[in-house]
Order: sequence, then structure tokens, then C-alpha cells
Amino acid sequence: MYKAQYLWLVGFVLILGSATERSTPKISFTALVSLKTTPATRLVTTSKTSSGGSLPMVINTWNFVDANLLAWRILNVTQGGLRQTRNAVVEGCTKCEKQQCDRTVGFGGSPDELGETTLDAMIMDGSSMDVGAVAGLRGIKDAIRVARHVLEHTKHTMLVGDAASQFAQAMGYRSESLVTPESKAMWQEWTAENCQPNFWRNVYPDPSVSCGPYKPKPTPLTRWKEDRARTEYAIGHNNHDTIGMIAIDVENNIHAGTSSNGASHKIPGRVGDSPIPGAGAYADNEVGAAVATGDGDIMMRFLPTLLAVEAMRAGKKPTEAAEVGIRRIAKHYKDFSGAVIAVDRLGQYGAACYGMKEFPFVVSNPSKTDITTRQETVKCITDKEIVNIVLL
Repeated sequence: MYKAQYLWLVGFVLILGSATERSTPKISFTALVSLKTTPATRLVTTSKTSSGGSLPMVINTWNFVDANLLAWRILNVTQGGLRQTRNAVVEGCTKCEKQQCDRTVGFGGSPDELGETTLDAMIMDGSSMDVGAVAGLRGIKDAIRVARHVLEHTKHTMLVGDAASQFAQAMGYRSESLVTPESKAMWQEWTAENCQPNFWRNVYPDPSVSCGPYKPKPTPLTRWKEDRARTEYAIGHNNHDTIGMIAIDVENNIHAGTSSNGASHKIPGRVGDSPIPGAGAYADNEVGAAVATGDGDIMMRFLPTLLAVEAMRAGKKPTEAAEVGIRRIAKHYKDFSGAVIAVDRLGQYGAACYGMKEFPFVVSNPSKTDITTRQETVKCITDKEIVNIVLL
């Protein structure tokens, strides 16, 4: 009898030890930056591209650390619970909106051709597959909070433009101008430079040397002109970024969200990938989630976050899954710039990018050290690494 109890105890300890080893990521640090926070929220920088699973976790695009820290704090208010992942993503992205992260999120950035800032945002619930989104939101600063109201108080997926603003006011949000002295100066400088660069093609007067209004030009579309239009406009950091955020709790509840003020000097009415499910973000509790950032006009044509989630469903690891969406786009558009972050339901994560040298992101999750929040980077795929056929 005692021998049987002893063998049972030994077996239990071995199983427990094995599970602990699998669930704890091994992290190598290349630099340490101290923030004015507790030791658990100091920031480290690492060049890792993927990690073993560890929950709960928050991950977001670019080096938007404050947004991640707030989301992480909210996620740890209680253990588990669907509402916590929703709160974490919404309030984390809201932090970036208020800070006007890189002038590409929130008010006072990326003015369109008329000098106005409009906002796009989305929140997706991985348990119900419900989505709330707003696009071209005018005069309302709290874009992702309004998207949450669309999710929770309507049967729709997306509201757009002035009607979305009216909905926001009905939900209690104050209407105010999103133009700031900085964004007005950006617009004035752009118009003084003959509206260069812009997003027009095959129109007259010649959009490469003059402002509009434009009219259609009766000439056939050429690939050369399309390529010139894309390469003349620099897409990337401080121009066309989006905060995309994923939160997963210990019960594997997942939410993913985005917020962006779109492309600078866009044609009024333009909507990018950020509020589009499967483009800017996608979440499924059964598999995981993904978020994207970059040249939204190109990326939304391929639904890269949906591709990444489905690649994980098919058995690929997160880094490989993120590459699926990126490689699919780069096969057709050599001049695009963008990145995808993928996370499986167990908290394993990875990222892939193209058109940049490297891509930074921020992740918070439990670790063996007292460092829970860290900035990581991934080296981007080059032209030579793009293959003609990309399979799930």
C-alpha cells in the first residue's frame, strides 16, 4: 500500500514539473530599460520572434508600452472572465488614442486631403465571434470605446462616418474637433507642396505635380503607374501605423482590437484595414488571434489576420502563421509595408513583417524573472525570401 502511494506521488511530481517547464517561456534579454514602475513592469528589449505559451497575456503592435501596461494591469484585476479581456483591449487602445501614439492613433494626426482627422477602430470577441467597429468616425475622440458600444448595443458589425458619430453622441460621447494645431500644420505643409504625395492615379490634372479637384483620365491603367503611386508614398512608422492589441486570460478568453487615424492625406472617405474583421484583427477562442499594421489599402485585400488564425488552426506555429499572411501579400505587392502578430490560445506568439528592416511589438505575460512586460523585435522578410506559392 505504501509503495503504491509513493509511486503515485512521484508520478504526480514528474507530471507537474513537465507541465511547468512547457508553460514557462525561456527569455533571453539583450537590453534592460528601467521604467518608473514596479519591478514586475520593467521593460526589456529582446530579438526573439516567438515564445512558449504563458497566460494571461497582452500583446500589441509597435513600441506602445503604456497601452500594454494599462491593459496588463486591467487583465490582472481578476483571474479570468470574458469582460476582463474586453476591458483590457478597449482601455489599452484608448490609452494610445489619448496619447496620440506616433500621431497615427487618435485625434490630431493623419489629416485627410481636407485637413480633417477621422478615426477607425474595432473590437472582436473570440468567444462569440461578435464584432463592433467604426470607420471614418468624425468629431469623437473615443473610437474604440464607441466600437465597443456597437458590439454590445447593436446587432450590426460596423457603423461609418457621420452616422457613426451620431450613434456615439446617443451613447453619451461628446462631439469635438479632432483637428489640432499640429495636424493643421501638417495639412498646410502638404498643400504648400502641391499636395504631394497623394493617393490619386489616372486622373487630371496630373496628381504627381498638382492638387485637385481631379477628374477621371481616359487612359488604360498601367502597372508602372500603380507601382509609382505606391512607392512615392512612404508607408510606415510615424505615417501609417495602427495599434493592434490582443488579450488572453487564464481561461483562454480572447479579445482583439485596433485603433487608427488612417493614412496621412488620404482621400476623404477612405477606410483602411483596421476596422475590417480578418484584416486589421481577428480572434477565435478555439484557435487564437492576430492583429496587423501597415499599408491598409493593400493588406485589407488579403485578410492577413484571418489567414494567420486559419494557419494556426491548420497546425502552424504563430510565427509561421504570421508569415503566411505577409508572404501572400508580398507575392503580389513588392512595395507594400506591414506586419502581422499571431498568438495561439495558449499564449504562444510570433510576428512577421515586410518592407521594413525590423518590427517592434510589446508583450506582457508571466515569466521566470520579475520582468513581465518587454519590447521585442522581429527581423523582416526580404524580397529574396518570398516564394510564389504560399500554403496554409
